[in-house]
Amino acid sequence: MKIAIFGMGYVGFTAACCLAHQGHEVVGIEVNADKVSEINSGQPPIKEPGVGELLATARSKGLIRAVTEVPDLAEFDLAIVCVGTPSSNDGSHNMNFVAEVTRQIANTVSPDRSRPLTVAYRSTFRPGTVKQLIEPIFRNCLGDRTEQAVEIVYNPEFLREASAVKDFFDPPKIVVGTRDGKRSGVMDALHEGLDAPVFYTAYEEAEITKFVDNTWHAIKVAYANEIGRICHRMGVSARTVHEIFVSDTKLNISATYTRPGGAFGGSCLPKDIRALQHIAEEIGAHTHLIDSLLRTNETHKTYQAQDIMARLPDGGRVLMAGLAFKAETDDLRESPNVDIARRLLEGGYQLSVYDPAIRPTDLRGQNLGYAFAHLPTVSTLLVDRETAEAGPWDLVIGSNRIVDELDLGDVEVVRTYEYD
Repeated sequence: MKIAIFGMGYVGFTAACCLAHQGHEVVGIEVNADKVSEINSGQPPIKEPGVGELLATARSKGLIRAVTEVPDLAEFDLAIVCVGTPSSNDGSHNMNFVAEVTRQIANTVSPDRSRPLTVAYRSTFRPGTVKQLIEPIFRNCLGDRTEQAVEIVYNPEFLREASAVKDFFDPPKIVVGTRDGKRSGVMDALHEGLDAPVFYTAYEEAEITKFVDNTWHAIKVAYANEIGRICHRMGVSARTVHEIFVSDTKLNISATYTRPGGAFGGSCLPKDIRALQHIAEEIGAHTHLIDSLLRTNETHKTYQAQDIMARLPDGGRVLMAGLAFKAETDDLRESPNVDIARRLLEGGYQLSVYDPAIRPTDLRGQNLGYAFAHLPTVSTLLVDRETAEAGPWDLVIGSNRIVDELDLGDVEVVRTYEYD
């Protein structure tokens, strides 16, 4: 393919070298004349292992060059936008460069193309940007011929500095956002031969991907460093602790616990977090991330309770399917479902609970104490399966997967243990 890449910064230049290595003809568009001169003389404008060799090979084959002006796009199959989105004073992304490049493409592309020019955005920006900024610019310039002239996609990159070339050819995943979530022939051809899971989504899911990934990476680093400070203060080997931690690929380094859903609870997580907070405070480790965990968990309980109550009429009839911390257990200790149930009762709603694993007469010890301290009427709330299925209910709360055992007809079900 013939590919134009807008922006010869870290992402754009690396992509240019790698795509040329795959045999594509690449033209890099860059406003900085010094960068253009360096590229055309075989000098990489960035420091990154492997790009120098790729640039030299591509230049020897005539597959890569750089220019300062937008070329005639008539013969191009794909344009990739990799310009910067630096932080504004308020923390938001500055979209000036993205908007300007979009205008340049819109003013250059012919509306009479035999097939649309695929324009793939790799710059990181907030969900909604394609529909609220990029599409309007194209439509303002091209009008009713927009779809004939351009195919807009959002294709985030996952390149790490110092291993960007390796990451390009061996990506962790490929994400392509399109208007209808359907496949793009040009993007399929671009990624042909790469061994990675491919996700075609609507624009918004693709746009938020980098935010989710990068925030998670930051959380991991901050968490690891807080644990490191605790270990350092206590004379514990952080290296050994880390070796043990990452050996667990069933729970620790896995998809487990990362699906958005209900708040955490139970007998272990809350109490262990409090204890670790106490240790950290006592030894002066200053673990601000860990300190925030219980607060954000309480916020999540409040958020879910408010969302449920917003769906209900005053005094509405509610069935909660699942009261325990997990299905098929009777552990009510710090169960977020107990907290939501309490809030519903305080709000004047008519609450019933279906949870066949819970028998108040069987509760013991701390479990018994927690249940009757936080939900003293629990024994009067419990209903059997026949009653749960008979209703009528204004709303059913699926607090865990036992809701799927019930035949509830067409009543609205809100699953708090997972988000769609």
